[in-house]
Amino acid sequence: MLLVGAFILIFIGFVHSYLGEKYLLIRLFKRDNLPKLLGSDWFTKRVLRFAWHLTTVAWWGFAAILYFMSNSSSALRFEILITIASVFAASGVMSFIFSRGKHLSWFFFFCVAGVSVFCAI
Repeated sequence: MLLVGAFILIFIGFVHSYLGEKYLLIRLFKRDNLPKLLGSDWFTKRVLRFAWHLTTVAWWGFAAILYFMSNSSSALRFEILITIASVFAASGVMSFIFSRGKHLSWFFFFCVAGVSVFCAI
């Protein structure tokens, strides 16, 4: 049953990112009345885009955890911590790239990833 949940999360992640980009974000970004953060709407658009797709990354991380739990091994704690580290490292990379470092969430995401790796080893 956990594998079914993992598959659903992977599928929903793809659908969420694709349909959100196609039907929500692109249409939203065509508007001329978005809030102007840091002097323009560029930053607003970038934050909205990375936050939208970050949800997909988080769901895929949960899918990996469900997968590892379905094959319960003695290394389960390690596998879950490495999955958490991977999700937060990817989140940090996305945050840093999409906002060009202006959205400081990347720093905290990398901290969580580092702590998770440290506790895994």
